[in-house]
Amino acid sequence: MRGFPPSVLRGALAVLLPLCLTQCARQPSALETIRARGELRVATLNSPASWYEGSHGPQGLEYELATQFATRLGVRLVVHPVANEAALVEELRSHRADLVAAHLAYGPRWIDTAMPARPYDQIAQVVVYERGHVRPQDVAGLVGHSIAVAAASPQAQILAQLKASSSPDLRWSEIAASDPAHPADPAALVAAGRTELTVMDVTEFGVARQLHPELAAAFELNERRPAQWLVPRAADDLAHAVDAFFADLDSTHDLQEILARASGHTQHFHFEAASALIANIADRLPGLQELFETASASTGVDWRLLAAIGYQESQWNPAATSPNGAEGIMMLMPDTADELGVAHRYDPRENIMAGARYFTQVHAMVPDRIPEPDRTWLALAAYNVGFGHLEDARILTQMNGGNPDRWADVREHLPLLANESWYPLAKRGYARGWEPVQFVERIQGFLNVLEWRSSSPPTETTRRPHGPLRTAARSLGDRS
Repeated sequence: MRGFPPSVLRGALAVLLPLCLTQCARQPSALETIRARGELRVATLNSPASWYEGSHGPQGLEYELATQFATRLGVRLVVHPVANEAALVEELRSHRADLVAAHLAYGPRWIDTAMPARPYDQIAQVVVYERGHVRPQDVAGLVGHSIAVAAASPQAQILAQLKASSSPDLRWSEIAASDPAHPADPAALVAAGRTELTVMDVTEFGVARQLHPELAAAFELNERRPAQWLVPRAADDLAHAVDAFFADLDSTHDLQEILARASGHTQHFHFEAASALIANIADRLPGLQELFETASASTGVDWRLLAAIGYQESQWNPAATSPNGAEGIMMLMPDTADELGVAHRYDPRENIMAGARYFTQVHAMVPDRIPEPDRTWLALAAYNVGFGHLEDARILTQMNGGNPDRWADVREHLPLLANESWYPLAKRGYARGWEPVQFVERIQGFLNVLEWRSSSPPTETTRRPHGPLRTAARSLGDRS
């Protein structure tokens, strides 16, 4: 059989070869794309559980986890905070994000866009009510009460499961992001008396009760909801990498430590303290915020941290005094005030500026090798108990096998300075070591509230800003 003329073969190859190269070339996988780009793009929510701008820069559980994952991949992290879950879906659909890390559970709205990684946590759910009102004791006690939850949320799915399995008369409303007449947050509805109950993640309740001290937990449901990252549907290698990352964190117990740390600052912040703080934020802070901001500009210390210190010291009372002679908003001792050149300790401007300068002096004494936020927590302890006693506690920490550069370890050993079995070993002897622990914990609680209340709404610096949340309610009680 005679072959084709060379000119015909050359023409055919000229047509077919580019087509083959185009069609046969393997597209890079999601993980290969991330590594080639040199950055991991993570979409998240501006919330305490995910990402927010704190006094030490970006903070939040998901931010910490995403930072570690990016380090594991050997790339830098780029975070895209957006307004709500619908915006997160669009971030993934449009390929502006490689994954979503926002303390979410996989649900119906993600089916066409994403697939879930394995859950890294199972979050307890609590029924929340307003103090002084009827407190339901169990699921049966929910019937007959008005209940509001976020639309298309895990809590809505849990209520639907309860209705189908054991409580056919259960009724609730879902709050959707469409009506500006209603708050986006169901907890705010309960606090405002516009609904009797809501169901929340226990972690979110830890935040909500500080912003709305009148809220309380009625009881915990048996049902839990998963927290997991979401990746594009075809990104199998990225999903496997995420699963391996969390499996390694879990095997070393680092994951449990991170989860505990994420909720730890709210554990010692009680109703009375939160209620008083919220009232004073409205009554006293407006007249002092500019002074804290001025001191921040002068010293480089975040104004919210300075305000939290001032609140712990005096509840922002310019005329505050103590039996040992401390005075003013930052409760300056006479010797400290003299060293800092304070002429009028009751003058809020002088007092706040001097307190800020004194804190920077103490902060500078803490070794530079200690990273934030541990360096600040240790500095706060020294601010309260004295740097010498802090050093004694750090030495005791090291003697007992702990890390003297880590606040979580040092805080466990500070109370030993009041224990007669231990303080003789300390260079400076006895100290009321539990007081700096309480001092730091209270400031952490105050700081969290100030950070969460002042956190800027999420925006994109290179794209259009996202608009404010709007909500609407629709009854789902009769849904089949």
